[in-house]
Amino acid sequence: MSPLRQDDRAAWEVLARAYKDFYDTEVPDTGYDEAWRRLGEGTELFGFAARLDGEVVGIVHYLFHANVWSPGACYLQDLYVDERARGHGAARALIERVARETEERGLSRLYWNTKQDNALARALYDKVARFRGFITYEYKFD
Repeated sequence: MSPLRQDDRAAWEVLARAYKDFYDTEVPDTGYDEAWRRLGEGTELFGFAARLDGEVVGIVHYLFHANVWSPGACYLQDLYVDERARGHGAARALIERVARETEERGLSRLYWNTKQDNALARALYDKVARFRGFITYEYKFD
């Protein structure tokens, strides 16, 4: 487990594209370039890589933001582990690493979203987090 490094770019993009495909979200090539640039700056967006035998097998992206009722919160935006590496604890390790980062900043809220039918991920999430029954809506922009 380590922060994303410059030499992780190719492996990161393979996993990022697989993540976006899973959620049926199209991103142009320039979008991956821009995301990588912003992650590399490490000022507003952050990321870690999970490694198995030296190979990047999982990624997580997260950000911190203000909160009206507390000092702030951490939003875990993207989490993806290569299908071949699942079942080895990479996803849990990535979540726990972001949780430690959140605590180190003096914050006590880490949260994320997933698809309702993402049963495999939800099986893990139910072990490490609480589902509070909230549903996410997104405003439709024309």
